[in-house]
Amino acid sequence: MPSDVSLFSVNAILILSAEDSSRILAKYYSAPHAPKGASDKSTNYPGANPYPDLKDQKAFEKGLTEKTVKQTSDIILYDNRIVVFKMEGDVMLYVVGSADENEILLYNVVLALRDSLSILLKNSTDKRTIIENYDLVSLAVDEIIDDGIILETDPVVVSSRVSRPPVQDIPSVKSIDLSEQGLLNIWDFGKRQLSERLRQGL
Repeated sequence: MPSDVSLFSVNAILILSAEDSSRILAKYYSAPHAPKGASDKSTNYPGANPYPDLKDQKAFEKGLTEKTVKQTSDIILYDNRIVVFKMEGDVMLYVVGSADENEILLYNVVLALRDSLSILLKNSTDKRTIIENYDLVSLAVDEIIDDGIILETDPVVVSSRVSRPPVQDIPSVKSIDLSEQGLLNIWDFGKRQLSERLRQGL
């Protein structure tokens, strides 16, 4: 049995434009602790972030988009990393793990992300909608993955934790009648309630 068991399983989660491989959302993770004998700045141990600076990340994302835009499968091995992906509208959703990571687990994460976004964005998962609802998208990603550790893969649970309250549940000032007649109705209602309570109390 391996001595350094870890829950860390995701190196990156990416949402990129399929047209020009521009970054919409990108989160790179590294294991919280380097193994014994490895320096903190080393990137050659399992779980290390292989793309520590922005230049490396952009190059990886550009190459990844070029490689996957014509693929028919949902999983590839790219740059010694397992990459599972889904295309939704004009965006590509990627989950990147190490070469020895479980592909089914990573695939469940990308499906959870796709389905959560579909629920939250009302089946309109495209670049413009994602940018307009960036707060919800970012929260959904954080609910699914936290520092490279998979927390939840049920899209209904994720979307319920992230979603805004329905409009009908928010009290609206417009529905309150502030006219003279409305205020008289409120006064009469209050008097009736008070007199009824006093009768019940005696």
